[in-house]
Amino acid sequence: MKKRSVQSVESQGKLSHYDKKGRATMVDVSAKSDTRRTAEASAFVRMKPEVLKALPQNKKGSPLEVARVAGIMAAKRTSDLIPMCHPLNSIAALTVYDMCKALDKGIEIREVVLERKSGGKSGEYRRTTKIVSRKK
Repeated sequence: MKKRSVQSVESQGKLSHYDKKGRATMVDVSAKSDTRRTAEASAFVRMKPEVLKALPQNKKGSPLEVARVAGIMAAKRTSDLIPMCHPLNSIAALTVYDMCKALDKGIEIREVVLERKSGGKSGEYRRTTKIVSRKK
């Protein structure tokens, strides 16, 4: 597969967070009117069956419940955590990893995808294809 440079893609108007020299830059949105934006993402966390079975006995608490709370908290702060990003909540997958890594450091976070979004210049989007996890 032939690699395309940031500049060639930028010239097509697809990567707005880069200047003409390929350096990351913030997009000037000062002239845009405020719009309501929403987005939803999902991720697949792959772990050994014995780790999954041990989740209810985790000394730190329920990794899935703590991940749910982390996702809510991250949704409020993602734009502070990821440069040039609008808020989203797939930080929850990292929380599951963090709480289970003592049992398996080989846990994988895969297939992080945008499920839906609304607002902004590009308007509405909803994923129509399902991600099927592939076994390693």
